[in-house]
Amino acid sequence: MYSGPVAANGYSKLAIDGQPDVCIILGPNHTGIGSGLSIQTEGAWETPIGVTRVDSDLAKRIQKSSSLIDVDEGAHASEHSIEVQLPFLQFLFKETIEFVPICMMMQDLTTSREVAKTIVENTKGKNVAIIASSDFTHYEPQADANRKDREAIDAILKLDDEQLNELGESNHVTMCGYGPITTLIAAAKMLGNVKAELLAYKTSGDITGDKSAVVGYSSLAFTRN
Repeated sequence: MYSGPVAANGYSKLAIDGQPDVCIILGPNHTGIGSGLSIQTEGAWETPIGVTRVDSDLAKRIQKSSSLIDVDEGAHASEHSIEVQLPFLQFLFKETIEFVPICMMMQDLTTSREVAKTIVENTKGKNVAIIASSDFTHYEPQADANRKDREAIDAILKLDDEQLNELGESNHVTMCGYGPITTLIAAAKMLGNVKAELLAYKTSGDITGDKSAVVGYSSLAFTRN
């Protein structure tokens, strides 16, 4: 009820753009279970509205070409950051879309750039959508969340992966998935000719009316000219 209406703005943009060959979904590891970087290379994920298969060929190529990413299904078993994106994809593309899930416990700048490089090198010639899943500020007053989240959004719009990483690592902006977003920015810069735009920003306080301790949500789209 909080993040869904905001995320829908991004998926509306994707719907207009058309179905990609595959979606790579990057999300943070909230549970602390599994390896530092965890990928699933086979199988499918089921939600109440459908089944989405893992692009096994692409997932295996990404994993084999990286010295950091491990095959670890256990890291995904109780983690919500990636799975909450699937109903949107299933609504748009039914069961015809495939995806690659990468769960990031390690979110430092070097790691994020290395994951981005691996993704870019292994998706040449494919129409790929990269999705980064994260909340923004956690449980701070609305005014503070708005101000800090604006700093993070400005860094994303400038495609400044270093600044966003610093905001996340320093805990200045309490984003759970600054690493996935940093990875997306780094990949965009490697691909070149990419711009970012802000589609929507809200907090949980905008829904509940309680603005004493809110969580921030934002939807941004990266497009190639």
